[in-house]
Amino acid sequence: MRDLKLPEERHPEKAHRSDNAQPKKPDWIRVKAPVSEGYKATHKIMREHGLVTVCEEAGCPNVGECWSQGHATMMIMGEICTRGCTFCNVATGRPDALDVFEPGRVADAVKKLGLNHVVITSVDRDDVEDGGAEHFAQTIRAVRRQAPDTTIEILTPDFLKCTDDALEVVVKAKPDVFNHNLETVPGLYPEVRPGARYFHSLRLLQRVKEIDPSMFTKSGIMVGLGEDRQSVHQVMDDMRAADIDFLTIGQYLQPTPKHHAVDRFVSPEEFASYEKAAYGKGFLMVSATPLTRSSYHAGDDFAQLRAARLEKLGQA
Repeated sequence: MRDLKLPEERHPEKAHRSDNAQPKKPDWIRVKAPVSEGYKATHKIMREHGLVTVCEEAGCPNVGECWSQGHATMMIMGEICTRGCTFCNVATGRPDALDVFEPGRVADAVKKLGLNHVVITSVDRDDVEDGGAEHFAQTIRAVRRQAPDTTIEILTPDFLKCTDDALEVVVKAKPDVFNHNLETVPGLYPEVRPGARYFHSLRLLQRVKEIDPSMFTKSGIMVGLGEDRQSVHQVMDDMRAADIDFLTIGQYLQPTPKHHAVDRFVSPEEFASYEKAAYGKGFLMVSATPLTRSSYHAGDDFAQLRAARLEKLGQA
């Protein structure tokens, strides 16, 4: 394991940026508080299995709706990230050692929830030689054993600082969808994703297709961080050049006053125009709404994604 200089430790209640006033949210991105019995049942299963979810750690606005249907996004490898992205509410610091029993607990929870489709994500683990690639692979295999009919979508880190074969390890475990989010336009990377590299992330997704051309790839960005329309369209073009199948675009919501400020709230009409443009550029599937998140309606979207590929193949 390599020596690593980690960012200053922080916790959600002690975020790492100077105060930025949070503007009032428009009506189109307000959601109801989670109170349903389904939400409570999902919460209970997550706690019984000792699992972390990105829904909670990142403060997702859709948690009430998704958990009411048992659709929780598992976040493996702990709840502390080795990066310090200014948009993200996940704690930054020095993580604990990987839990070798976690893949089995994730698989048990997936089976108990009766999921048709599961999304599994993680924190960045720059402290681990392979970036957690083998842990991802073990989790995928465990879910396959326990819930063989469940389709699996993974949302991975960029594996920027790890072994050369890390990506191949994950792809060879055969997830149904490989997702890695670009998060924002390249001009904002130094400010928003200082530990990441835009073209490395693009190349990561392109390599997935080179290793397994049949695997669906997916990526997403947030808007409202300070980007302009032209830069969003350039990201779309870059993604299509990397043969990415599925694009998500959602509104950035500032987790606390100490995170990156919201530049503006993008209207539903502008989101609709992004969706139209993205389909015109050749994406098989696009989700572009203020509340779109990587795992929001992921199961339904995956069904549409498969149908779109079959339709495209039929026209070839």
